[in-house]
Amino acid sequence: MNGKEFLEKLKAEIHNAVVGKDDVIELLAVALLAQGHVILEGVPGVAKTTIAKSFAHAIGLEFSRIQLTPDLLPADIVGTVYYDQRTSEFKIKKGPIFANVVVADEINRAQPKTQSALLEAMQEGQVTIEGRTLPLPKPFLLIATKNPLEYEGVYTLPEAQVDRFMMRIEMGYPDKEEELEMLLRKDKGEFREVKQVFTQLRS
Repeated sequence: MNGKEFLEKLKAEIHNAVVGKDDVIELLAVALLAQGHVILEGVPGVAKTTIAKSFAHAIGLEFSRIQLTPDLLPADIVGTVYYDQRTSEFKIKKGPIFANVVVADEINRAQPKTQSALLEAMQEGQVTIEGRTLPLPKPFLLIATKNPLEYEGVYTLPEAQVDRFMMRIEMGYPDKEEELEMLLRKDKGEFREVKQVFTQLRS
């Protein structure tokens, strides 16, 4: 299967849950294959998380979503060490960063120290928990969503973290034809769950 056939099959499956957004799907595929990361920028309600989740499911990748808030700690993302009383051993509880496709929802709502917890994962493909370095699943794609209209109660991403992203994708409102198609499909119950159509990308 060549690149064009791959994209067409991927878009066809994702269109079961999302109307349009072909350009976004193509750019997500480019970022995944190039081992990059993406900022999805758009107001709430334009299907940023839905398209990311559908993308992961279509390719057969494990998906995880992190809802970033000001009180979220780095350990809530990468994981922590706990004492297992049954075995009398210290064990690692992995955080939601351990997935192939991770959505960091509203990344600019998290405090800088929490944002920085993503840096090692994005650059090195690994995280460190209490001095132990653990590799992340491959492939690994971080998709950070951002609302460009919010300026209150948010934290500007540091330049060092912005450089970790390969691209910034703007997602706007659907046009008139897409809105009409969404209404018609919803009325007919034609929105369906995205199924896995690829298996060879996960390792």
